[in-house]
Amino acid sequence: MTFLSRIASSSSSALMTKQGLLTALVIALFSQVASGRTLETSSNGSTTFVWTIQDTYAGQTFFDTFDFYVGPDPTNGLVNYTDRNTAFGQNLVYFSDNNTVIMKGDNTTTLPDGQNRNSVRISSQKQYNTGLFILDLDRAPWGCGVWPAWWTLGGGQWPYTGEIDIFEGVHDNEHNQVTWHTGPNCTLTPTDQFTGTIVENNGQLNLNCDGTAQGNAGCGITEWSRASYGPTFDAQGGGVFAMKWDEDGIAVWSFYRAAVPQDIQTGQPSPSTWGQPVAMLLPTSCDPITNFVNHSIIFDITFCGDWAGNSYATSGCPGTCPDRLKDPANFVNAIWEINWMKVYKKQVLNGVITGSSSERTQATSWIWLSSLVALCWSFFSWR
Repeated sequence: MTFLSRIASSSSSALMTKQGLLTALVIALFSQVASGRTLETSSNGSTTFVWTIQDTYAGQTFFDTFDFYVGPDPTNGLVNYTDRNTAFGQNLVYFSDNNTVIMKGDNTTTLPDGQNRNSVRISSQKQYNTGLFILDLDRAPWGCGVWPAWWTLGGGQWPYTGEIDIFEGVHDNEHNQVTWHTGPNCTLTPTDQFTGTIVENNGQLNLNCDGTAQGNAGCGITEWSRASYGPTFDAQGGGVFAMKWDEDGIAVWSFYRAAVPQDIQTGQPSPSTWGQPVAMLLPTSCDPITNFVNHSIIFDITFCGDWAGNSYATSGCPGTCPDRLKDPANFVNAIWEINWMKVYKKQVLNGVITGSSSERTQATSWIWLSSLVALCWSFFSWR
């Protein structure tokens, strides 16, 4: 429950009397003190804030604010993206008995030569400019010829309003790849501020994020963890992916199920306590505000295509990708199973706090206590 919600709830029971209002505010403030919530601080120390919930996508209402894309696959996959009615009718999307959200490729139809396989691609109706995006899922798609992605896409002409591939991979790879596609103004900076490995192109680090160059490859970072993609990710119960996008850059974290931070589980995320991200695009080499504009959130599963198709021969997968496509048994693991996705926004607080995360946690209590003192002073001065 939010700070103001606590006020409203408590105040209603006290009939909004002067004494009741004070009581409600005191309860609300002490609840914030007790929570020990960590304050976040911008890199230059100019802003102190917390991440507060903006949107939650989960359960039976998950698809209510998503559009189903039905056009041709821009990445040349051997796929038919289905509309909402077809997707529900063919059980390509549904809700499990545990109320998880299921999206999958068709795994029941045997195809003749030259026919594409049905699947889904959905895009959020709401567009975002910065935020903290967190996805909790039990399973993610994988398999020979399978190419899934959880990503955001700018509302203008590609790639000039940006693309952020938060979760992406092909076949039965074991490592997630984070990629940015932009106009000609962005480069990836080699740094020890992230733990992943920069993707190479012809033996050289691919630092150019320009989506119009180098075959639209963008600039990518591969995660080090084998639990970030594929069969290992599913086998250990899935996990959480998070992308923080603000004036300090764009950073991505992933956590296997047993390592999901408590602050994420309680809905009070504090990225400053999560350790180094697996991937990061620094603002010094790419302005995260002007190069990424009006982004929708997208989930999709395609087959073969520019990446999974072109890499198939060297992937260790049997036969050819078009032949693989025919047998539905090959796609039983091409499935998203999502617990929830949440988008958080910054709530800026007065005052600036610097120091370690533990110091900022302690300072949180002092901010709320000082607010309580100010409240009491105002109350006794109220005539």
